[in-house]
Amino acid sequence: MKGIKVLTGSTSNEIENRTSFMEIYRNNPVPEGEILSNLGLFINRQALSRILFMHELYKKIIDVHGVVIEFGVRWGQNLALFQSFRGIYEPFNYNRKIIGFDTFSGFPQVDEKDGERLSVGDYSVTDGYENYLEKILDYHESESPISHKKKYELVKGDATKTITSYLDEHPETIVSLAYFDFDIYLPTKKCLEAVLDRVTKGSVLAFDELNCQEFPGETLAVKEVLGLSKYGIKRSTLSPLCSYIVIE
Repeated sequence: MKGIKVLTGSTSNEIENRTSFMEIYRNNPVPEGEILSNLGLFINRQALSRILFMHELYKKIIDVHGVVIEFGVRWGQNLALFQSFRGIYEPFNYNRKIIGFDTFSGFPQVDEKDGERLSVGDYSVTDGYENYLEKILDYHESESPISHKKKYELVKGDATKTITSYLDEHPETIVSLAYFDFDIYLPTKKCLEAVLDRVTKGSVLAFDELNCQEFPGETLAVKEVLGLSKYGIKRSTLSPLCSYIVIE
C-alpha cells in the first residue's frame, strides 16, 4: 500500500506470485455469504502458521488469571484471534479482557539500538484505522456469550506513555499474556518493565522478533530488562522468529 513502509524478506518472484493470487482472490466466485466461512482457501502456509502459533500461546494461559495485552497491534488480527480463542475455550470468562496498545501511525521514534534500516513512521496503518478495527472487534464480541460486556480495549498513542497511565487507571490489572510486537527497542523495554510486577506464575511473555537481525532493538530490550540467561526462551516449530517465556 502506498505510503506504508514495512520490511520484507520475500523474493521478487514470491511477491509477484502473491500479487497474482490476490487477483484470484478478488475474482473468486464464492457467494458473498460464504466467503468468511471459506477463508482457508486463501490463507497461505505462513499466515496459517502464525494463527496456529497464537492458538498455542492462548492455550498456555487458559488456567492463568488475568488479561491479554498486545503491544503493537497494527491491523489487529491477533486481537481478533484472541477474542475467538476466548469464545471457544472460556466463553463465560468476561474477566479476560483483551487490550491492544498502538500508535496506529507507525514507529513514534527509532533508537540507535534499532539499527539503520528502520525509520519513524514505518509500519503505519491507514488513517483512522482504529475506528474500523473497533467495528471488527465489536462483531467478534457479538458472536460470543455475554456480548453486552465490552471485553476489549484499544489504547491509542505512544505506549511508553500510555502504559503507565493505563495501569494507574486500572490498578486491578494482572497480566496472563503479554505479546510484544513493537519490533523496536524503547517501547519494548518500557512496556516490559511496566508489566513485570503484573505477571504471575504461569503468565506468558511472548515476542515477535527476538534474535532477528532486522530488529535488534527487541532483543536488546529483553536482554536489559530480563537478562537472557534467567529465563528459558521457548520457540514453536510453527514460526522461525516468534518466541515466548513462561514465568515460573
